[in-house]
Amino acid sequence: MLVSAPPSTSDALSTLAVLASVALGLSFLVAGGSKVAAGDAWPDQARGMGAPVAVIPVLPWFEIVLGAVLVVQVARVTAAVVALFVLAAFTALIVRRLAQGQHPPCACFGAWSATPLGWSHVARNVALMAVAVVAIVA
Repeated sequence: MLVSAPPSTSDALSTLAVLASVALGLSFLVAGGSKVAAGDAWPDQARGMGAPVAVIPVLPWFEIVLGAVLVVQVARVTAAVVALFVLAAFTALIVRRLAQGQHPPCACFGAWSATPLGWSHVARNVALMAVAVVAIVA
């Protein structure tokens, strides 16, 4: 009978990093896919959020590619760093709108998210940023 050694701390951290990367990737895949599914409604919502006009047509596809890269573990750390910066930019945009007293519909998940912006959107992004940090450092 072979007895296997207990998993090491580094094995557990590697597993945690992979799980964090996959979870983050799935979130980006859903966000990008739902923006595409929203059709013409999403660009209008994005303009209402104050998204840069040049970014609007490519953002859903960028999110899909970034999500896929995170899920399949290609350059996990680099992809998670990119995701962290993207989430920070999204969060800054949301905080700016909230600080101005504006609550446009959240365009975060396209067809699935038309609720007015609120601090819960900031909290969600901060949680996703924490997942990105885990994917980077674990």
